[in-house]
Amino acid sequence: MYPARRGKDFHEASYLADYFDTIEINTSFYQPMRADLAAQWIERVAHNPRFVFTAKLWQKFTHEESTLAEDEKAVREGFDVLRSADRLGAVLLQFPFSFHHTPENMARLRWLFERFREYPLVVEVRHSSWARKDFYDFLREHSVGFCNIDQPVIGHSVEPGEVVTSKTGYVRFHGRRYDTWFSDDPDTPSHERYNYLYPAEELEPWAKRIRHMADHTDTTFVITNNHFEGKGVVNALQLIHLLTKQKVKIPETLRHRYPELESIADEPAKEPTLFPLPPPSSK
Repeated sequence: MYPARRGKDFHEASYLADYFDTIEINTSFYQPMRADLAAQWIERVAHNPRFVFTAKLWQKFTHEESTLAEDEKAVREGFDVLRSADRLGAVLLQFPFSFHHTPENMARLRWLFERFREYPLVVEVRHSSWARKDFYDFLREHSVGFCNIDQPVIGHSVEPGEVVTSKTGYVRFHGRRYDTWFSDDPDTPSHERYNYLYPAEELEPWAKRIRHMADHTDTTFVITNNHFEGKGVVNALQLIHLLTKQKVKIPETLRHRYPELESIADEPAKEPTLFPLPPPSSK
């Protein structure tokens, strides 16, 4: 995905901001974002005035039972820097599949919504017990967005949808690796869970859903899962093309590995591709 030759000032966020208008910050899930780091990231994307970050809430609030006042303070330090610069589009509260719809968990959500009400919140739940009207009404009551997800639909998994519960729409693509999604095989590399490239026929229904969501929101974020082979980036570029009906800027580093991108590229490759190109799409 990233160029092999990188100058001393190279930064991944700056590079991605040349192609996209958002990045979902994943590191904030594992530890709170430092204020100085948030300020650095803002500088890195300054050349794209449309760019805003989304960020995951620290897992201590979504995957553990107890938190302290100092934990809240730590979380806010980085988020407040992004928000003050108008670069914070959403804060994602991502819960595991084991998080079911219960009175206790509803109370937990209510507490979280109150604690972090100053941010544009979005909730991601994966168990189908949450797919109910009263839950969506609960989110609307608190002006909290619902994260529509694409994941392997196994057992009681949430299915794809286009639910809107606030002015912020949100979609996340996890891939469809049914063979590794719930695998606990120690010999399976962790990245294999998300090693998936969506074909066009799986993206097209989502483009329709996203258009419907955008009609009822101020902003709709579409996030594809990061993978070291750049498959999430490929699918993100394809979705932009599907949604805008326009050719898109393609990173040179991906053109040779994914020749299917040539048909949606806004300019020819700087170097000839070694692979046969697909025929141009007919209009």
